[in-house]
Amino acid sequence: MTVRAGVVVTGTEVLAGRVTDRNGPWVARQLLEMGVDVAHITVCGDRPGDLTAQVRFLADQRVDLIVTTGGLGPTADDLTVPTVAALYGRELQLDVELEKRIDAIVKRWRSRLSSAADSEPLRAGIRKQAMVPAGAQSISPTGTAPGVAIPADGSRSLPAVLILPGPPRELQAMWPEAIGSAPVAEVLARRTQMRQDTIRGYRLSEADLAATLRTAESEIPGFGDLEITTCLRLGELEMVTRYAESAAAAYTDLAALVDKHHGAQVFSTDGSTIDDIVATRLSGHRIATAESCTGGMIAARLTDRAGSSAYVIGAVVSYANEAKTGLLDVPTDILDQHGAVSEPVAALMAEGALKRVGVDIAVSTSGIAGPGGGTETKPVGTVCFAIAVAGRPTVTRTLHLPGDRASVRALSTTAAMHMLADALRSSPTDLGSVHDPGV
Repeated sequence: MTVRAGVVVTGTEVLAGRVTDRNGPWVARQLLEMGVDVAHITVCGDRPGDLTAQVRFLADQRVDLIVTTGGLGPTADDLTVPTVAALYGRELQLDVELEKRIDAIVKRWRSRLSSAADSEPLRAGIRKQAMVPAGAQSISPTGTAPGVAIPADGSRSLPAVLILPGPPRELQAMWPEAIGSAPVAEVLARRTQMRQDTIRGYRLSEADLAATLRTAESEIPGFGDLEITTCLRLGELEMVTRYAESAAAAYTDLAALVDKHHGAQVFSTDGSTIDDIVATRLSGHRIATAESCTGGMIAARLTDRAGSSAYVIGAVVSYANEAKTGLLDVPTDILDQHGAVSEPVAALMAEGALKRVGVDIAVSTSGIAGPGGGTETKPVGTVCFAIAVAGRPTVTRTLHLPGDRASVRALSTTAAMHMLADALRSSPTDLGSVHDPGV
């Protein structure tokens, strides 16, 4: 059975764009991975009428579960619980034990702020957060605000509702207990177990993949039982497929067809990202970066995971030519002869990082991110890369990347990660042209 859900993100600050919504996508991912079909994510301000309208809308869409985020604090504009309770016809009741628990949390916080004084407004805020709709289940606070799970109301054609706090850290910490609450568990028990598999390709066009999917539609029995979504992001094309166990054979045939047509571009069939792959292959290595146009973005990406200190040794952002010369030993005559954005300079930058930092692999970038600086021979988007590996010839590559400054820098970072993955697996000639150190 397909179980459908809707997510309501509350908060005028989110609606106005002052705060980016992190909760809606996160909740949707968790539900999708659990086999729940997420039909809608909506955003509304801190107004009871608007929240009521969103809940009624999702109920009209025949969802089985509504998840709301935000509006659980102690202030006057935190109205999610009383608003939803009123819609479901449930009176608010003081949970004395919950009030004591929240009070203890607040006292611990206040003990760290010697200037914080007890007050009637503070006590009123604690009491407000301890009000639970009759017949609903409270969920232990991970900040000061508890969550609430309200059972479905068949007489009103209203689905079960899970009310969660707005701060992402609190919401995510609360999630395991929240989905185990009786009203939510009853909904989840009705779902069909779904599998989800991800195939990722690099420099694979959406049009080419679409053509393959059209072939699959006509050739693979049971293709219609596969729910396929594709997303192009930073030069990588992601194909996510959700399916019931009964459609496993159809997915196996699809994966084989994708491999047949696009095996050279596919870099992951098990959901691993290029960052995962690079991190795994860097085991036992020491790496440094020498970056110009990317300004440290490759180093940031490499160090964006715990344990990266085992292989990331250092980084040089050599934006100006004098930095390339002074920090990476790029000769000024090479800069004058070829220009900073050139494969010879990129190669010498990587080789300089290899020697100066004392590593066995280094990656470099030098390019024109724009909006200015381009020429007829080196237009905006021209980026030169190099990979230097101890004991191997340095390899270089030049790409002409589309988009604005931010896009060129982001695409360059992704390209560098893929070059690193290839360098850690392949022979030098698979990567690009070999640099002659005598240049």
